[in-house]
Amino acid sequence: MGRQRKRVVTGEAAPLPRKDEKPSVFHRKEKKKKVDMGKVFINISIGLCIFSLIWFFYALYMRSVLSKRVATLHSSPPVLDANSSNAKVSPERFWGSYRPQVYFGMKTRSPRSIVTGMMWMRQFSDFDMNLRHTCEQGDHLQGYGWLMHDGMTFGVQEIRDNNFTLTTEFVKRMGGDNGGDWTWRITAKQHQSSAPQAPVISLMFYAAADTQGSLKAHVEERNRLASITGFSEELGNFKITFRKPVTGELSSAKYASYNHLQTVSPGLEKLTDIVKHSLNRRFVYSPPTGEKRHYIAVDTYKPPHHQNQQKPADTRKESDFVVHQVTVQTPFQIEVLFESGSFHNRPNQLVGSIMTQELEKRKAEFDAKFEKTFGLESKGFSQAHIKFGKAALSNMLGGMGYFYGQSLVQSVYNEYPLLYPEGALFTAVPSRSFFPRGFLWDEGFHQLLLSKWDPQVTRETIAHWIDLMNMEGWIPREQILGDEARSKVPAEFVVQRNENANPPTLFLALQELIEQLSSNPDKAASQPTLPFLRRLFPRLKTWFEWYNTTQTGPKPNSYRWRGRDKDTNLFLNPKTLTSGMDDYPRASHPSADERHVDLHCWMALSSGIMASIAQLLGEPHEVYKLSHDVLSDNNLLNELHWSEQLRAFSDFGNHTENVSLLREKVYVPPGQPRHQFPVARLVRSVRKTPKLQYVNALGYASLFPFLLHILQPDSPKLEHILQDMRDSNKLWTPFGLRSLSKADPLYMKRNTEHDAPYWRGPIWININYLAVRALYHYSNTEGPYKEKAAVLYEELRTNIINNVYRQYVETGYIWEQYNDGTGRGQGSHPFTGWSALAVLMMAEQY
Repeated sequence: MGRQRKRVVTGEAAPLPRKDEKPSVFHRKEKKKKVDMGKVFINISIGLCIFSLIWFFYALYMRSVLSKRVATLHSSPPVLDANSSNAKVSPERFWGSYRPQVYFGMKTRSPRSIVTGMMWMRQFSDFDMNLRHTCEQGDHLQGYGWLMHDGMTFGVQEIRDNNFTLTTEFVKRMGGDNGGDWTWRITAKQHQSSAPQAPVISLMFYAAADTQGSLKAHVEERNRLASITGFSEELGNFKITFRKPVTGELSSAKYASYNHLQTVSPGLEKLTDIVKHSLNRRFVYSPPTGEKRHYIAVDTYKPPHHQNQQKPADTRKESDFVVHQVTVQTPFQIEVLFESGSFHNRPNQLVGSIMTQELEKRKAEFDAKFEKTFGLESKGFSQAHIKFGKAALSNMLGGMGYFYGQSLVQSVYNEYPLLYPEGALFTAVPSRSFFPRGFLWDEGFHQLLLSKWDPQVTRETIAHWIDLMNMEGWIPREQILGDEARSKVPAEFVVQRNENANPPTLFLALQELIEQLSSNPDKAASQPTLPFLRRLFPRLKTWFEWYNTTQTGPKPNSYRWRGRDKDTNLFLNPKTLTSGMDDYPRASHPSADERHVDLHCWMALSSGIMASIAQLLGEPHEVYKLSHDVLSDNNLLNELHWSEQLRAFSDFGNHTENVSLLREKVYVPPGQPRHQFPVARLVRSVRKTPKLQYVNALGYASLFPFLLHILQPDSPKLEHILQDMRDSNKLWTPFGLRSLSKADPLYMKRNTEHDAPYWRGPIWININYLAVRALYHYSNTEGPYKEKAAVLYEELRTNIINNVYRQYVETGYIWEQYNDGTGRGQGSHPFTGWSALAVLMMAEQY
């Protein structure tokens, strides 16, 4: 069989195959190759689909995991033991005035405490409804606050209403297993004895169970509530006795009318409303001498009926609520006695002369400790100034609150807010009337004062805050725990977001505890600090790392506050609530390119204190020390934040000064009624395109390298800062340093039509305290500006103390901020949070 000859391809067309001719091997291979390529594409498509599905489900899983992180607590052991606040472990601190949001009330440091409190109202006044209970600025009291309070065993408070004064006193006595006994004494006196008729006042004492425990009322003489007996898990059996009013100690009883209310409450925030809706005018006040008159008193509680409105039923567990009302003419005195059922060997009742003796003893101890701690008398202060200093400290101690509940939190991975795990917080509050809850950056300043008085309070408070940390190292900066606290907060501020920080001022308090330990290691009050730091350290490391990663800036070793206002169209300058200095001028157009000088300095301070704590504990400290050295390097600080144009330290970002608020134009067609169209708002007009540059706003932020002692004492930049501080056209006033230079374009400018200037001129005591402290530091450190710092120190310290004291005498309050033109107190009041740092300035303790 001959081999087939290879066909030579010429220009002629190839002949068509015959029908019976089989396809050549070449064609079969070509077809097979085409089929194989199709399979490949199909396989690739299937593979991509499977991969996409896997990626989709993995992304869902990861989002689910990441979304839970925000509400997952830190895994290390809590700093505080679970029972650290209970009566058996800490009996002397179990009961306290831990309800700062009410004028007078007490509770225990437990999650579902029995709460006690007092309301009052004046009868036969021009205002039918003048019920006082929660601290409200709208009540327009002439003044209220603690004159003496040791934070543990007793307190004396004065409440000045329109023409009478209520003095509320309490004393505790240890005994038994459940925190012992306590007694209240309320004394009422009218202001002008020459007034035609002494005022008639109704006091309403109450007890309420917060979903746990039960109360039973005991009525005598037809309608006088003589006592309440009760039981709860923390208190066991107890009895509250209401003694009859007298004109004074051991004096005869006064004529009084009595009423009581026994009902249930769905929540502690409802107590005022329940009393208001139970009031009735059908009762007759008929003293032995004088005319009979109808007065207002608690009667049957009738829940308000909202016509044509169906309110969702409150699903919370209802709790017992009992009110004792006594209506009596001033002057008078009433005592309320709480007795623990576990106190078996009670020597006598803590009432009358026994209570007076106890009070006088505690007052004498308080006076002696105050002088030993702060030495104001030895510094030559007058008795009036010393009384003011005692009131400032006492108001902060009396403003300590114990809160329990859940925060609402959110991360970028959550579509809706989540409930944070339940937790407790023992903390001071900035203002009993306006901010009766915990604020992270305020608390560091609060504890600078309280650590001098009682380091144990500071250790417990810091531990409560740090124990609220999540697994990422984030602590919700505003703590709104429980229904009572939430009822006082506008809805837009309730949710806390985990990218948002607050200045880590707790490091200032930790620095103070370390210094106390180092300077006097054998002192009993300081010895628990070392084991406390050891338990704290694992969480402290995570907290520091959270700041060091989530708040980094665009350049190495720079930092940027997250959480700036995003709706820039409505703000003259978008706020930075997270910095603590809300509307202080930052870059006009928020961007990721910003560098914030104050945050840089907070991180320099924090890294140094982390190094000190690690070294003290024998832990590796080199990384923190290196970080501190880098961030404190004045050359780096100059490179990142020194503005030659301003000759001051400054933020950097996408900025223009050519902005203003203008009324937007709303077109109304001819003949159409104006009220049917939107109200014209004030909106921001930008007249010059922003560019990356220094913000050049001279104010508190510019001072931070000086305030936190980052500047070297021989730095020429320190001379510029001292000059700017002393310039009355910039920061200096006779009342303290203003927050923003008088020459700044945004000085005292509104941020929106509803948003008055806040950190744009007014004087804030916390920053002024840091300034006085820094001047003290530089005046005691060798350098070319030592004498100048010493002169400024004396001037600034004197100005601040004199003005805060003068305003307290004139108005009855310590204030949130002070007017830079007149020195007058303004903002919320009483503000015995960081404004009480005036006491440390008086004592010269920094």
